[in-house]
Amino acid sequence: MAAPKKGRRQSAPGKPGRALVFILIALVALTGGMFLSGHTTPRLGIDLAGGTSITLEARNEPGQKNAINPTNMNTAVDIINNRVNGLGVSEAEVQTQGDRNIIVNIPKGTNEKQAREQVGTTAQLYFRPVITQAPSGPAPEPSPSSSSGTDKEKEKDKGKATDKATDKATDKDGANSPSSSASPQGRAVSEALKADPTPNPSDKAKDDQAKDGNKKDEKPSPTPSTDPATAKLQEQFTKLDCTDKKARAAAGKGVKPSEPTIACGKSPDGKTWDKFILAPAEVNGKDVDEAQATIKQDTGAWVVNMDFTKGGSKKFAKTTSKLSTQQPPQNQFAIVMDGEVVSAPSVRTTLSANAEISGSFNQDSAKDLANILSYGALPLTFHEQSVTTVSPALGGEQLKAGLIAGAIGLALVVIYLVVYYRGLSLIAIASLLVSAALTYTIMTLLGPTIKFALNLPAVCGAIVAIGITADSFIVFFERVRDEVREGRTLRPAVERAWPRARRTILVSDFVSFLAAAVLFIVTVGKVQGFAFTLGLTTLLDVVVVFFFTKPLMTLMARRKFFADGHKWSGFDPKRLGIKPPIRRSRRTAGSSVGPVDPKEA
Repeated sequence: MAAPKKGRRQSAPGKPGRALVFILIALVALTGGMFLSGHTTPRLGIDLAGGTSITLEARNEPGQKNAINPTNMNTAVDIINNRVNGLGVSEAEVQTQGDRNIIVNIPKGTNEKQAREQVGTTAQLYFRPVITQAPSGPAPEPSPSSSSGTDKEKEKDKGKATDKATDKATDKDGANSPSSSASPQGRAVSEALKADPTPNPSDKAKDDQAKDGNKKDEKPSPTPSTDPATAKLQEQFTKLDCTDKKARAAAGKGVKPSEPTIACGKSPDGKTWDKFILAPAEVNGKDVDEAQATIKQDTGAWVVNMDFTKGGSKKFAKTTSKLSTQQPPQNQFAIVMDGEVVSAPSVRTTLSANAEISGSFNQDSAKDLANILSYGALPLTFHEQSVTTVSPALGGEQLKAGLIAGAIGLALVVIYLVVYYRGLSLIAIASLLVSAALTYTIMTLLGPTIKFALNLPAVCGAIVAIGITADSFIVFFERVRDEVREGRTLRPAVERAWPRARRTILVSDFVSFLAAAVLFIVTVGKVQGFAFTLGLTTLLDVVVVFFFTKPLMTLMARRKFFADGHKWSGFDPKRLGIKPPIRRSRRTAGSSVGPVDPKEA
């Protein structure tokens, strides 16, 4: 007697309850995570929520070749993303499209004109000496007893100024002036601005007149502490709260590189914010020739090495020679990108053609800083290629239309299942609901984690997935019914049908997933949303069929309603073309009745 073929071997029923418990735990965990994260609805794309989509085209600067490369484009994406976040937009999308375009999608509620100005201009990178640095938080309330403390600070600052001053006469006049700065920070601003090598033209003219002795009887010019501009800068610094995103974006806005300014920057621990008063810029991003993140051989620590151009070397040497003689924080220079301090290293010695920035860097933070420094010299400009604005009303209409289309598609599938499979349709509908719940919760959680946005093509992908998921149920049901037609009872028919059905389901889903993966890789923009949703729902189809549909079918096969072939069960003998009842041994045409095979029964 020939041994039975391995492909025809009956599968063990296993323990279907465990699989159902697993899928239940997964649903509860995903739902709980959704509510704990505070995001209970999927993040919508521009075409559904409304907003502005800007397409930027990269172009080489004159005289530069091959500047459009993945490294430069990715660095530009990071900078533009920081700019958009500076507008208070937390759900913007900035991504490359092809090899020379950048797509910026900004949701509703953002000033379109301001957004276009921010993302379309070249990044501004400057090196500014630090005058004052302090931890930032909400501005303190004025105290009624501040006057007495101010008087003490004034006397204390006066003594410090006379002991330390570079120009004793000037410092003495400033200290005795009745309107001199009252706070230590204000004194620091005054002293630093006096020592600044690039004073404004009016101050330089007055200094020249004093040196020449042309106006000996003229009263000394007011120190920076009495200058209204300096007083205003100090007031802005005191009120600045860098923990507020809008305040960070507004700090120093509109200030020329030749003027002192205030700015915000992350503290060295990366968890809190510091605020700065910065001197006029002495070196700009165009003076940086190259910046690289490397490992220092003797210490094994990550550092950032900068190389300057010929003109940049002279500027940097002049700046560092001055800063190396100062006390903290005035021995620091701030690297300012688009008005935000990205690093504020100290200067230990005079540097010229190159410099090394060390600190508590890891590989990622060192590379980020190197990219930012390199961006100041990026030989790229970006030109606005197209701007598309979708109103929230139009987006809402498109979302409504997509949901209606999905509901119609689902309703047609359910009607077909009920008419053709009757009782089996309950298993299919329950499986569709589980698949929908998993898809919804995962899409919702992917919004805050990977910035996934549900756009109109993604909704189309979900609608197509309904048919793919229903097709898996149909394959399984038809395999079971074929086994019943061959004369097997329902319970062994389910187990014998499963191996063949799952092979077909896996092959079908693999083809769908492969198509979605290829489409996701070779396309850009909104089409990727369709491919991503199709791939996700295809994977979930496999999970649902294996861990829910099959176990539930095994349990239902033990119920009398299905096992006896009730006319509404989906296994009615008349509809299947066999003689009732279905619980009999396997028979073929012309065969005689024999003993029942226990494996078949």
